[in-house]
Amino acid sequence: MSATCSDTMVQNIHFQRSLTVVRFLLGIMFVVFSELSTTTAQTLTEGQLGDGLSISVWNPPTQCQDVAPLVAVEIDPDRYRFTVHYYQQDGFSGPLDIRQWQERTGHDLVFNAGLFRENYAYLGLLYGNGRSLGSKRHPTWLGLFVAEPSVDRTRRARVLDLTFDTFDEGDPPYREVAQSLMLLDRTGKIRVRQTGKRAHQTLVAEKGDGHLLVFKTTKATSLHALGECLRDAFPPLRQVMAMDGGSSSDVAVSSALRQATSKMAGLHSWLPLLDGTTLTHIGLPAVIGVSPRREQGGAKTSAR
Repeated sequence: MSATCSDTMVQNIHFQRSLTVVRFLLGIMFVVFSELSTTTAQTLTEGQLGDGLSISVWNPPTQCQDVAPLVAVEIDPDRYRFTVHYYQQDGFSGPLDIRQWQERTGHDLVFNAGLFRENYAYLGLLYGNGRSLGSKRHPTWLGLFVAEPSVDRTRRARVLDLTFDTFDEGDPPYREVAQSLMLLDRTGKIRVRQTGKRAHQTLVAEKGDGHLLVFKTTKATSLHALGECLRDAFPPLRQVMAMDGGSSSDVAVSSALRQATSKMAGLHSWLPLLDGTTLTHIGLPAVIGVSPRREQGGAKTSAR
């Protein structure tokens, strides 16, 4: 074999090895940047309102064609507590709208607690401060928001699925409870039918790290489309329940937090969506309030 031929073979071998190394490195870079992109899309820190509370607008990816951006409130239950309110239990003559509820209770955040009848009777289990507020278990709506365990040995707030989880009404393991529709369960199954009906929605989701997310739609959409989108595009979610839809879908933030946020640098696109001026608010018989735990001492209006 000539020296020239031998040199050519050696060069080809080096080229193939180099090509293999380049492909390997490109593969690693693709995986890393894909993970970074996914993580960034699901990091909700646009408006860090306190140690354990942030609000942002989550923009669904292109595969969620029927889902508009969602206001996403992320809450750490170890730093913020949840309180269920029912208008009669709180001594009011009639249901308050979401802004009135926020002003009367003083919570940093308030959202609608679930579905109710025309006479304002709540549909499903509802507990406040460990006491039943007069409603009965709904036989087919199997989502259960629970918070403030009676014995502090578990997570301080959860989304339970009564298909898999038990709840003892005689000896409730949580002091704050609200029952509603299960939307997306831990197996990835969507638990509502595809009816084509579109409306504004409020969702409560549990993440794998124990944080809760309250989602508020910015445009009318179907529950089934929301379930598909969150299942496929928001992997950290463990399971999701739907609180109520239509004109009952409501979230309010305290004026103190809005003012603190407005002084922070940057554009906070969620502010106009929760300032209470863009939607018509109806009376809600039951709401859930979110406030800093006392041991957090002053986290209420810290804007970071």
